[in-house]
Amino acid sequence: MAKPMTIFDVAGRAMSAQLVRMNSSASNLANAGSIAGDANAVYKPIKPVFRTELDRSTGMMSVSVDRVVRSDAEAIRRHDPDHPLADENGDVWAAPVDETQEMVEMMESARQYQNVIEVLQTTKTLMLDTMRLGK
Repeated sequence: MAKPMTIFDVAGRAMSAQLVRMNSSASNLANAGSIAGDANAVYKPIKPVFRTELDRSTGMMSVSVDRVVRSDAEAIRRHDPDHPLADENGDVWAAPVDETQEMVEMMESARQYQNVIEVLQTTKTLMLDTMRLGK
């Protein structure tokens, strides 16, 4: 039988999920300007898919990363006949990354990560205060 989940387990899982979220956005931003000579070869943005998990013994819910999926967004065609990767029509294909959306996603995940750190700090303070009561 697995041990009951604690606040530290929940916080650890939440921090891990937010790191995957930040890393996905960082990867998308790093590839935002990438170009390919074929629409099928261009970088496609990635997004994590999360799932919630219930610990029946404590009633606590946590989050984990179920999988990371590639977007089905269409590549962006640009006419650039001088580009070395241009096809016979003079077109190149750019990654369909919305940089503004990715920056918002990164800031949001960083803020959520900071919130979990605050929860851990508060928990630590309360535990120390409780131990001091016995002195």
